[in-house]
Amino acid sequence: MEKRKVIFDTDPGQDDAVAILTALASPELDVLGICTVAGNIPLDLTTKNALKLVELAGRTDVPVHAGCDRPLGRALVTAEHVHGATGLDGPDLPEPAIAAGSAHGVDFLIETVRAHAPDSVTLLALGPLTNVALAFAKAPGIVTRLKALVLMGGGCFEGGNITPAAEFNIYVDPEAAAMVFRSGVAITVLPLDVTHQMLSTRARIDAFRALGNKAGAAVAAILSFSERFDVAKYGSAGAPLHDPCVTAFVLDPSIFEGRMVNVEIETGSLITRGMTVADYWGVTDRPKNAFWVRSGDADRFYQLLTERIGRLP
Repeated sequence: MEKRKVIFDTDPGQDDAVAILTALASPELDVLGICTVAGNIPLDLTTKNALKLVELAGRTDVPVHAGCDRPLGRALVTAEHVHGATGLDGPDLPEPAIAAGSAHGVDFLIETVRAHAPDSVTLLALGPLTNVALAFAKAPGIVTRLKALVLMGGGCFEGGNITPAAEFNIYVDPEAAAMVFRSGVAITVLPLDVTHQMLSTRARIDAFRALGNKAGAAVAAILSFSERFDVAKYGSAGAPLHDPCVTAFVLDPSIFEGRMVNVEIETGSLITRGMTVADYWGVTDRPKNAFWVRSGDADRFYQLLTERIGRLP
């Protein structure tokens, strides 16, 4: 079986952690590296958390590189109110014994894509798109070399989660998102429309804990902590699990359904900054530039995650 080569660009983050751990446990994927970006928490913490995760997974062969510490042209907005002061509040993970690589994450991303055959590397973006936009601006040739960009971000039918109009990842750096969506890269979007269907109910959290391994216990602790905010906010039976939808889509796209649409990013309005204007019903003649995932099978999604996390130490 030929493995699918992937690079993560991420701001871990509890949900990022589950996405990364699932990938590191999946034999179908060759994780070439992890680039970190400021988002859920500042860059030093997202990088530390990525290092903790590769150690937890027993995958210290996967390099981690720190990228951009702020958006392209705005002050950084973070989300400690959701993820806690460390971004990985919940499990008691040890301080990492390994260090991040010396190369800037953007340069690592560029050089890694260049080092592999065209149409062989998929970029998995779980946070603000600052690194991705900067890489595309610095090395436009990698846009056509990438197989695909699969990202978590945006919302159409579900609106936003940081403002009424905007999802957090896009809101933090809307200029970067606008550059990426206009780049011509093949994009798949896992928006709030689908992630809000993937609720981490008590039974699903207990299934991770029942695995009996360190990774399962950590994921159960992660989800138990992070759910408190969204359960209170939405009044649902569990919290949405956002970023793992990206990994699950790459592993088994049949779990999900969507369609090609045009997506534009609002950058000028104070009220709708970061809004993903998804023309789901085709009411304009703007060219379709993204596959927008609207729904998914939550039971199959959690079965996949639980089975993969169960393979880890």
